[in-house]
Amino acid sequence: MRIAFMGTPGFAVPALDALVTAGHDLAAAYCQPPRPAGRGKALRPSPVQLRAEALGIPVHMPVSLRDPEPQAEFAALALDVAVVAAYGLILPPAILASPIQGCLNIHASLLPRWRGAAPIQRAILAGDEVTGVTIMRMEAGLDTGPMLLTAETAIDNKAAGALTDELARLGAEAIVFALSRLGALDEIAQPETGITYAAKIDKAETRLDFTLPAEQLGRVIRAFSPVPGAFFELAGERIRILSASVVGDSGSPGVVIDDELTIACGTGGIRPHQVQRAGKSIMTATDLLRGFKVPAGTQL
Repeated sequence: MRIAFMGTPGFAVPALDALVTAGHDLAAAYCQPPRPAGRGKALRPSPVQLRAEALGIPVHMPVSLRDPEPQAEFAALALDVAVVAAYGLILPPAILASPIQGCLNIHASLLPRWRGAAPIQRAILAGDEVTGVTIMRMEAGLDTGPMLLTAETAIDNKAAGALTDELARLGAEAIVFALSRLGALDEIAQPETGITYAAKIDKAETRLDFTLPAEQLGRVIRAFSPVPGAFFELAGERIRILSASVVGDSGSPGVVIDDELTIACGTGGIRPHQVQRAGKSIMTATDLLRGFKVPAGTQL
């Protein structure tokens, strides 16, 4: 099939690779323009841009798809189908209608649960036991189109980074299968019940509130690991916790209760394993304590 691939972050790269490996004709890759990143705020190409260029696929990076010029450019590709995976731009009706067989989206949840921008993080935060990917035909609504295929996996105690990688692999396999059966797969309308929305992550959500139960804070840490990272403040410095255990130890919320940096919560406690100071490499909690004096009884 002649395909345009539309995606931006690392989540989308395995699907792009899988489409190439399956022998499809990749007419173009669409991704968002490079964004400033790092301390120097240098423009950083997206993972999809870098991978598409390495594969020799023409890359398009329009700021919007609502103008006549990018719409005409897209139509001129004479596509069979467009495959979308975390692209980050809304596809207007002219784009959705352009490919002969429409636009298919790889969405990182089991729709209709967690429509929207941050389905992986929201599933972890909510304590969902399973999640997955849905291959859906796109329409004007936000993740409302009919479903062609789903694949699920257990969340267990996975952090968002590991779960994203797993769902990216599942999505890559699912889209290749869906394209091989396109026209033969039943397209099932999403049910009207069970709809939830995965709002974008607000920075305020990443600050750890130790008055909450440790079980809940464990989910917060996993949902925001490795980025943006759940954090607390120590000696005026932000410390990100990237992995931790939930323990039964108790005490006054926010108080360090032992020499392993275990922090008491509303119920139970959080024992950090991997942490990161601002601008520094990831380290163990033990290494952190070598640089800070944090005796038991310290209030964070």
